[in-house]
Amino acid sequence: MTAYSRYSTFASFSDLGPVVEVKPGYGYVILVGVASGFLLSWQAIQVGKMRKKTGINYPIMYSQDTTGDGHLFNCYQRVHQNTLEGYPLFLMLLFTGGFAHPIPSALGGALWIVGKIAYSLGYYTGDPKKRVRGAFGNLALLTLTGSSIAVAARLLRWR
Repeated sequence: MTAYSRYSTFASFSDLGPVVEVKPGYGYVILVGVASGFLLSWQAIQVGKMRKKTGINYPIMYSQDTTGDGHLFNCYQRVHQNTLEGYPLFLMLLFTGGFAHPIPSALGGALWIVGKIAYSLGYYTGDPKKRVRGAFGNLALLTLTGSSIAVAARLLRWR
């Protein structure tokens, strides 16, 4: 038996460990993931409009002008950047936690999106303190984290 043929097929899948069953409610998790992509697109469009209004061209990320339209542009840009910074974690928690707990994960994900919209609208006023209007969306991450830890515990047979 060559080394190649030894690894090319499995005689049995039983030694691969636990199997994750995808529940029908997981479709809601997928829809929330898609909706989160629309959130990012909406934020990017807002930055593009503000970029056009202020004349701040690519590749400039932030305006050196910290007053007036430059300050407002920075607020718009920061909203999008902040969302992008946390997006990989959000998606990972949403999609892994959703395997065992699709409805709570989908609801948590939807709450995160609503929180990001409130965060965006608050920040878009030009007063960074108003961004805290969307802080409730961070509570959704606790639900998603708990769901993901439960999946990991089940896969590791800790419970």
